[in-house]
Order: sequence, then structure tokens, then C-alpha cells
Amino acid sequence: MRDYRTPGIQRNLASAKKVFVVMSSKGGVGKTTVATLLSYTLSTMGVKVGLLDLDLVNPSTHLLLGVNPASITYKEEKGILPAEIRERFYYVTFASFTSNKPIALSGEASREALREILLITKWGELDYIFIDTPPGISDEHLELIYNLRNIVPIVVSTPSPLSTSSVSKLIEILREAGLSNILFVENMGKGSLRKYAEEIGLVYLGFIPYVESVSLASGSVETYIKGDLSSYLTKIAERIMKMEQP
Repeated sequence: MRDYRTPGIQRNLASAKKVFVVMSSKGGVGKTTVATLLSYTLSTMGVKVGLLDLDLVNPSTHLLLGVNPASITYKEEKGILPAEIRERFYYVTFASFTSNKPIALSGEASREALREILLITKWGELDYIFIDTPPGISDEHLELIYNLRNIVPIVVSTPSPLSTSSVSKLIEILREAGLSNILFVENMGKGSLRKYAEEIGLVYLGFIPYVESVSLASGSVETYIKGDLSSYLTKIAERIMKMEQP
């Protein structure tokens, strides 16, 4: 049954030109890394971008951004306004409301938390919103997929057979929900999944290689996007921007 808050949530998200929901069929594929670095890269290219961390149990986008979630102040204006933590980069995370402590919610309680954060967040006019979701397919994902039809999924996978085998199940669920425009990012790879993505009808945005030194840059997002990953992130960002052109 459609929740009474859904129209308000849709209005909030409709203030952005495009809403990307970053998803993975399993954990450990770097979904949060892709969501965070890609959204931030776009903001450095003159684009106004919002990032929403919807992971209740283990929110971690703030670690990549080098932000203390307890220090973030959200202004209230018939809801909350996302914090502009860097120029053209707007941010909301559950960690700000939980003192960065994991909370064990399941079933309806988890869905209620998701609905509330989507309802009270007033994004304003942005080019893109990126929503970082928990790994897998949960009630929270189904809530987004079936009620927010204007979203564009970005599926993240590594070249691992374990990862790609589970991607097919996720794609099937997305298509059953009526989502045909599904984007794909290969993480920790070398481009070997391009053919795989194209064969199953996904839009292959590009790949991000595994770089061992990246782990040393935790907490400094500028180091990520100006270092070894810069050119790869920029190419993917440019493809996203090009998709919006007539």
C-alpha cells in the first residue's frame, strides 16, 4: 500500500534534475566508495550535488569525506536543509542523528526511519542527488524502487564471479519494478565487465581500478579524487553529465 508520505518524498526529490540510487547486490564491492567519490567529483566540475547516506546500521560516507557527523548542523525550514559541507556539495547522513552509533532496526521500524528522513529533507534545486543504500535487497530498497519511480539505479559490482552472479538477481527485481534505464559501474576492475553489462542491457559508465594506496587516503576526499583515481572518476562523471544533454 502506498504510504501517505510518498507524495511529499517525491516532491522533495523532484527538486533535483536526476536522482541516482547507488546499489549493490552484495557487500564489499565498494558501493559507498563509488557513491561518495562520484558525487563529490561531480561537485568539483561545477555541478550542484546532494549525497544522502541511507545506511542505518553502518553509515560510512562521512569516513570517506573526512567529516565528523556529530559536528554537522542542519538548518530547519519546514524540515531540514542538507549541510553544504563543501562548495556545491550537500550532505545528509543518518550518522548525524544516531551519534554515529549503529542502530538495530528491522522490518517496519527500518522503513519508517527511511520514510521520515526522505520526507523531512528539503534538498532545494540541485542537479543530482545520490542516495547511498545498504548492500543487498532489503525492504528499504523495495520501498525506494516501487514508490519512487523517477529514480535511476546505479549498480556497482566487482569482476568477482560471486559479485556478478548476484547482480542478475538485482537487475531482475529492478526491471520487474519498471526500471529499464539501469546504469553500471565496475569497481576494482580493469574494464572486463563492459561486455557483461552491455549483454544484459545495462548502461556501462566505466570502471574504477583497485589502487592499494587509496586506503591510506581515508578521511581526505580531495586526495582520492586528485590522485590515481581522478581520471577514472572524471570519465564516469562526464558520461553522467552527457546523458542529460539533448
